[in-house]
Amino acid sequence: MKSNILEEIKSKREFSQLPDIDVELAYKQFEKRQASDEEKIKLTKELLRKIFSAFVSKKLLSLKEKEPEWILRKHISTNERLPYYEKLYKRIFGDCKKASVVDLGAGINGFSYEFFRKIKVNVNYTAIESVGQLTKLMNFYFEKNKLRAKAINLSLFELEKVRKIINEQEKPRFIFLFKTIDALESLERDYSKKLILETAPLVDKYIVSFPTSSLGGKEKFKANRKWIVDFIQENFKILDNFEMGNEKYIVLEVLNKKFK
Repeated sequence: MKSNILEEIKSKREFSQLPDIDVELAYKQFEKRQASDEEKIKLTKELLRKIFSAFVSKKLLSLKEKEPEWILRKHISTNERLPYYEKLYKRIFGDCKKASVVDLGAGINGFSYEFFRKIKVNVNYTAIESVGQLTKLMNFYFEKNKLRAKAINLSLFELEKVRKIINEQEKPRFIFLFKTIDALESLERDYSKKLILETAPLVDKYIVSFPTSSLGGKEKFKANRKWIVDFIQENFKILDNFEMGNEKYIVLEVLNKKFK
């Protein structure tokens, strides 16, 4: 990818703090097309917007001091989850009272930290998120409230760095991979499988979720992500499998450590 094309794409404010690798993978989807550079850039921006910006209010791209619930309502994904957070976290953590959580493709899910406190689970939380503006927003909130939490601006395609971050956390370790699979697959087919295989052996519980309805919950999907469900069943023990709101959750643990 030419440096001037990368610079042109990242000159757009909403993409300015994305890791280069995410931009390069998006451009790669159109690189071989018989089209002008301008058309390829346009298509790349549309794909990046669909993956990283479609759920987010532009108000979140500017650092502002707002209440956590206000922030959660400005991201469609977390807004849909908002009525269920306490019930969801109770079901995920069960009797566990202390854990490290690594939230892959977190968006602004770090603003749900208060729900860990509500269910009395002592959580050391790490968000990994590609959109730099969102990591800054979360870190502003974490630091102001002196929480055991941090957000890291990193692509999930930087796998060794992701693994290193997970390995640095205290046990027991939980991974959240909420509504992220479709975005990963848009950039590299079957990368979700690779990510899960390479990171699951490092943790005690792995929670994968995907939407069961369209953006904003207007239409139910007929597709049930059978390919990823089958993959999980083949490689892991499923501890729990449920729907809550417009989201399906699968809680898994590793059966075979050969991937470690």
